[in-house]
Amino acid sequence: MCTTCGCSKGAGTVITDPETGERIETPAEGKSGAARKPGSWRQLAGGGAGVSVAAHLHARAHRHVHETHVHEHHHAQTPVALDHPATEQSPIPPSEVAIAAATHGTTIALEQDVLAKNQLLAEHNRGWLASRHITALNLVSSPGAGKTTLLERTIRDLQALRSTQSIQVIEGDQATLNDAERIRATGCRVVQINTGTGCHLDASMVSRALAQLDPPSHAWLMIENVGNLVCPALFDLGEQAKVVILSVTEGEDKPLKYPHMFRASRLMLLNKVDLLPHLRFDVERCIAYARQVNPSIEVLQVSAQTGAGMKAWYAWLEAAALAEVGETVR
Repeated sequence: MCTTCGCSKGAGTVITDPETGERIETPAEGKSGAARKPGSWRQLAGGGAGVSVAAHLHARAHRHVHETHVHEHHHAQTPVALDHPATEQSPIPPSEVAIAAATHGTTIALEQDVLAKNQLLAEHNRGWLASRHITALNLVSSPGAGKTTLLERTIRDLQALRSTQSIQVIEGDQATLNDAERIRATGCRVVQINTGTGCHLDASMVSRALAQLDPPSHAWLMIENVGNLVCPALFDLGEQAKVVILSVTEGEDKPLKYPHMFRASRLMLLNKVDLLPHLRFDVERCIAYARQVNPSIEVLQVSAQTGAGMKAWYAWLEAAALAEVGETVR
């Protein structure tokens, strides 16, 4: 479960091979047959929706803590009724403030544990990929930036150029096999991860998808993450690099609004540049913003629709593959 937004609560993941129809279903972590009463203290403070609720309430508590005076009792562990009404002096129910204060440390510790566990699994994935000389890229963007279209164009162009590199794809979406079917239509091997309510892929999901995909040595592995510029920045999947795709239809200030994603990415592909004559978009300002949050980020301007700038992207892929082989040899 994502401790930042509480996604995946009560939902597992499904990994599907569209070629064979094989499905691997994984229940939500920590899910058991014993149902908990909605709104119970244990659910709020210890598990289930607790992380998201606690984080939300903690944020609200900080704004009003002096009005309720519960800051003096922030270590309290006593369950509090959830139906205490708000008062004119306290904009939020005092019980919510108490819950937030009591669970503050729990929330932070759980988030650290989740990310630490993910990092261990990511390093395992990275070692497995390196042993096969596989170059893995984590493609991230907001919904509609053109990740799938970019992948389709990349696969077809490299096939036409008779590239010796095999491309394998892991698709991430909350639901449907739509993008996996689009990739499969290019002749590329692909598996789909459906995250349910989850807003990002994690290393555990990718590990299971790799077991099903079984990419060959020296392949390029493209991991198309769930469309989201927030949580995917936090979760290492074992990739060699994150590549963020930004569409010129989104506004040039995206790097400033979502700095963690652009700071975590090695390359920014500025996509849909064919639309620039019809838009009010300042390319130079966008690139300056990206380099303001990440001075070392590389930037390529492309159009997955027309093919403009795509040769530079393919050259970048070749260089990344050579660098991966070099790192493995050393």
